[in-house]
Amino acid sequence: MKKLTFPILLICLITSCNSGDNDAPDVSAIKMEFTVNRFDQDFFAIDTNNLSRSIQSLSEKYPELLDIYLTSIIGVTDSIGVNTFFRLYRPVYDSAQRVFSDFTPIKNDLEQAFRYVKHYFPDYNHPSLIIPIIGAMNSINDMARMPNGEYTPNFFRPGYIGISLQFYLGSEFSLYKTDHFINNVAPLYRSRRFAKEYIVPDVMKIVTDDVFPDKSEGLPLVEQMIEKGKQWWLLDKFLPGLNDTLKTGYTAKQLEWCEENEGLIWSYIVKNEDLNSVNPATLQTYIGEAPFTQGFSQEFSPGNIGQWIGWQIVKKFADKNSDWAPLQIMQATPRQILEEAKYKPK
Repeated sequence: MKKLTFPILLICLITSCNSGDNDAPDVSAIKMEFTVNRFDQDFFAIDTNNLSRSIQSLSEKYPELLDIYLTSIIGVTDSIGVNTFFRLYRPVYDSAQRVFSDFTPIKNDLEQAFRYVKHYFPDYNHPSLIIPIIGAMNSINDMARMPNGEYTPNFFRPGYIGISLQFYLGSEFSLYKTDHFINNVAPLYRSRRFAKEYIVPDVMKIVTDDVFPDKSEGLPLVEQMIEKGKQWWLLDKFLPGLNDTLKTGYTAKQLEWCEENEGLIWSYIVKNEDLNSVNPATLQTYIGEAPFTQGFSQEFSPGNIGQWIGWQIVKKFADKNSDWAPLQIMQATPRQILEEAKYKPK
């Protein structure tokens, strides 16, 4: 996805890892109904021998999407470009149809997640349309950039969610294992998450950053850890019961290692780093995607371990203020959260 901006504003794996909020409110009375328009299917049904009429029909059905799709998502400007993309990506589309022949389960899971959003934030202007697409996959820039700096396969526009199916075809999809893809789009430690069970949490990460935009830029290490930890804490509220591997992107073994070594992780950071550091190298070590965290086990530690620690600190703070609404928790400053949480894991 190229240069798309965001407005300001399930499927669970069966493992031994902990899941999120087990005291979820009853949201069954909240009306939430999405429509799925299969742009992916409509685009690859065009008649390339009568391209002008086919594009006009697409424009009539998707007036808000087509220009964005052609110019920003697949980067074509003429009929030759459309035909070339159609020919090159037809095998990707065919693979996607085998994985996503029925989009109803994803639709249902998104509707449920947005019921929780509506419960906690009644004024949130949620989309009501889901549009799956097949986009380009040539470089990291074929993903959208969220305000928090993270890349996402998906995008929001007024009224709808765009879901890029080419990045959810399963970790064993052959193109993900090519040298070009690994070196230019996503290394293997990222592409192992390119599976359909990550669609809902990936979409809801956009929502959490939309409801409460990431404010960590420029803050010292510990405050960035906590600010980013807030994002996962809010994700718990929107996806209660979802396995933590899907929220964090950690493997089950990595998550288990974090839980077993929580005290040692925190102790190591406190002893070896300046918690108030703004050094880019230090921040990158603990906050940001990587196959592992320097200073810890290369076999079992995940990257972005700072956000996981920040998440634990926020949960401790929230437990001490169980009568607070999510709005109040999210508005608390990192320093207030750190001081009042009195985080001392064993």
